[in-house]
Amino acid sequence: MTEVRQKMIVANWKMNGAFDMAYSLLEEVLDGTRNLDRVDIVICPPYVYLHYVAQLIAANPRVSLGAQNCSEHSAGAYTGEVSSSMLKDAGCKYVICGHSERRQYHAETDAEVARKTVATIEQHLAPITCVGETLEERQSGKTRMVVERQIDAVLERCGRELIDQVTFAYEPVWAIGTGRSATPDEAQDVHRIIRTRIGGLSERAAASCKILYGGSVTGDNAAAVLSQADVDGCLVGGASLKSAQFIEICKAAV
Repeated sequence: MTEVRQKMIVANWKMNGAFDMAYSLLEEVLDGTRNLDRVDIVICPPYVYLHYVAQLIAANPRVSLGAQNCSEHSAGAYTGEVSSSMLKDAGCKYVICGHSERRQYHAETDAEVARKTVATIEQHLAPITCVGETLEERQSGKTRMVVERQIDAVLERCGRELIDQVTFAYEPVWAIGTGRSATPDEAQDVHRIIRTRIGGLSERAAASCKILYGGSVTGDNAAAVLSQADVDGCLVGGASLKSAQFIEICKAAV
């Protein structure tokens, strides 16, 4: 399952931002990464800034737009929801599905995340589908069981026909926003589990699939994590709001 996979760094701004902030942050990020041709960069702002960010990055083909969530439904009476077709209209190329904060705070189930993943693909967008265990689950030795269960829901829904279009992100819940991060070896162990599980359905998809690490990624730990064989990039939260930090992470991916 060895294949050269170009690294990807995804900025998840979460529920942070303002028009002025987006302008100044992206100006610095675009300038600081202008010579980094061997890394895919994705910016995921809140919904209300999608169109604005799309305009700011329009002249930079190496930087893509992503959304932080989408509805599993294509249209209808779902007040407050945003469909994948709307995200495509806004200029998105990627959609984060099943972020740990969506699972934890909004009770998104494995099945719902799988449906969102397929809804994204149906609009010719690329899902970044997240999996990961809580601290209690890790301490109880359930990491493999939890991650495989979450992966299996996506594999079953996508099948061989669609699974090669999914980018996965391992983000241990215990590392999100806590300042704690999985060690490079811990990240690699779970990434290997994910790739092996995908390989049970399609070896070709397992070889080509990007698997990102998310969970308190900073400029200090990014290089060590990215050096692991099955780590193909990072899903960056808080550090993506600091231009110097995010630029450092992008440079570590080259």
